Amino acid sequence: MAASQWSFKTAAEMSAALAAKKVSAVELAQDTIARIERHDARVNAVCVRDFERGLEAARAADAALAKGDRKPLLGVPMTVKESFNVAGLPTTWGFPPQKDFTPKEDALAIARVKAAGGVILAKTNVPVALSDWQSYNDVYGTTNNPFDLGRTPGGSSGGSSAALAMGYGALSLGSDIGGSLRVPAYYCGVYAHKPTYDLCPLRGHSAPPNPPLPFARDLSVIGPMARGAADLSVLLDVIAGPDPIEAGIAYRLALPASRHPEFKGFRVLVLDSHPLLPIAAEVRAVLETVAGNLAGKGVAVSRESPLVPDLAAASRLYMRMLLSFLAGAFTPEVYADAQAAAARLAPNDMSLAAERLRGIAMSHRDWVLCDGGRTRLRAQWRDLFRNFDAVICPVMPTPAYPHDHLPDQEQRTIAIDGKPYPYTDQLVWPGLATLPGLPATAIPVSLSKDGLPIGVQIIGPWLEDRTPLRLAALIEREFGGFVPPPAFKD
Repeated sequence: MAASQWSFKTAAEMSAALAAKKVSAVELAQDTIARIERHDARVNAVCVRDFERGLEAARAADAALAKGDRKPLLGVPMTVKESFNVAGLPTTWGFPPQKDFTPKEDALAIARVKAAGGVILAKTNVPVALSDWQSYNDVYGTTNNPFDLGRTPGGSSGGSSAALAMGYGALSLGSDIGGSLRVPAYYCGVYAHKPTYDLCPLRGHSAPPNPPLPFARDLSVIGPMARGAADLSVLLDVIAGPDPIEAGIAYRLALPASRHPEFKGFRVLVLDSHPLLPIAAEVRAVLETVAGNLAGKGVAVSRESPLVPDLAAASRLYMRMLLSFLAGAFTPEVYADAQAAAARLAPNDMSLAAERLRGIAMSHRDWVLCDGGRTRLRAQWRDLFRNFDAVICPVMPTPAYPHDHLPDQEQRTIAIDGKPYPYTDQLVWPGLATLPGLPATAIPVSLSKDGLPIGVQIIGPWLEDRTPLRLAALIEREFGGFVPPPAFKD
């Protein structure tokens, strides 16, 4: 069976077709359901199906369209990451003991999507505790990369990225603390945006059985995923803005416009190396392609600047703060073992693995000092963005790699041009934007010699999400973007 003309369309294209009555919301939903039923046994992107209610929402969208209603997502089929509460559907975060946990109310982001007319058809797979760049668990199994079933689709929003690449709806929602939006988008050749920290409220995106209350999850954000750059802005506008039950806040945050509407005027800094981890030659070549393309369009492209923060120091700080937060969910036994290992570290051990152990064991006083370091880092980035509009750099050092389910991630390795490096050290690239809370947009650029997607991330200034999003859309318009996985074009 051939793919329909709608299977790989963007949300913008679907919305235009719906408004012109070239297709109905029910037909779009049925097309998405048919693709899931036809292909997902091989990919396993979708872990929870909600087809009946999705079709009901599609019928309601058609009725609203017939009356002339116009909402941002009206009638557009989509998926959401399993970690979001959707009333009546299980939320497990991959934990087998939570396989029967069923929330009674939607996460705030889900409620906003539904209010905007989005048609949610399914939830997508995740790793346990959303803590891996691979998406597998004992509840729902392993999700595969549509470009090579033997490789990871990324994580923790790996089910969402695979679903988008497969044509399972035009949009998805994910989350990011260690690249969990950007990495899977990169591995599957789609788009994702990590918003400025605290731009999108997290209520209802919490590990079960926690109550759906507003809370601060340090470093973590939720954000949009799509097959087209412009769609990211539409979905971001739907989910962004303060939680109205916090301190009575009921207004919506107005983000400033992009610094430039077209290529001319953009000042871009390209970072193609990190002092603590190399990147593969294929990834470096893609950065060169992007830099050359931008220069050819009149963008001022720089390769270095004295304003760049100390990347090694920033990465070490990120490792400590990230693991300090994540350790809050460790069992007492695991936490005690990590504390003992941290106590045995040599003072001169500056490896990233050592910094992660120190983060697990550090005191609140030490965390406060680290937080002060983060504030100074934010000031350095602010100074840099007075001279540049965006920073373009890798998302990860290699394309997607073969599945590796070794339980201890610190024992895994990643091969970069044939040489092994610690798996978890790959955090240095996503962490560039995560630690200071900056917006970052992941975009596809090309395919590797093995046919695997390779892209870049565009980091923007604090609260200026529309600047990297606009540059992403310009690059897509001029140089192309998503291409369907060859094995699943039909």
